[in-house]
Amino acid sequence: MSNPFLCEIRIVSFNFAPKGWAFCNGQILPINQNQALFSLMGTTYGGNGTTNFALPNLQGRTPFHTGSGFTLGQVGGEQNHTLIITEMPAHTHNLQVNSVAADASSAVGSFFGNAGASNYAATADTSMASGAIASAGGGQPHNNLSPYLVLNFVVALVGIFPSRN
Repeated sequence: MSNPFLCEIRIVSFNFAPKGWAFCNGQILPINQNQALFSLMGTTYGGNGTTNFALPNLQGRTPFHTGSGFTLGQVGGEQNHTLIITEMPAHTHNLQVNSVAADASSAVGSFFGNAGASNYAATADTSMASGAIASAGGGQPHNNLSPYLVLNFVVALVGIFPSRN
């Protein structure tokens, strides 16, 4: 794959890492066998920095460029998310009802009725039946992924040491 820079990351559509490359899967490497690679990566992606360091782990991740609050090696986001009340915008649920008094003798089985009351017309400070307003939804996480295509990311373990100028 031509002459890559050491630590260069490429996207490939095949299912193996070529010779001199490794998958970006967070693999831990020994520093003493990869000193040039360690001098560029350090412990940005993990490892103890004394005897080992980690390659970037792009499994199930979208790479971002640094800037706008994102730093090199930072990870974040989530594959699934369960909404909580504070994440929802302020909103109301309108209900249209008829203010005319009911003509049935009992409100049992009627959603907004209050059994035992003799008058079913709305009055000030009247509480609705317990089933009138309830929580909805299942509280289950939803998929939080953009449309995607799965490819492999590989990093160069050997190559030209990049110059800063």
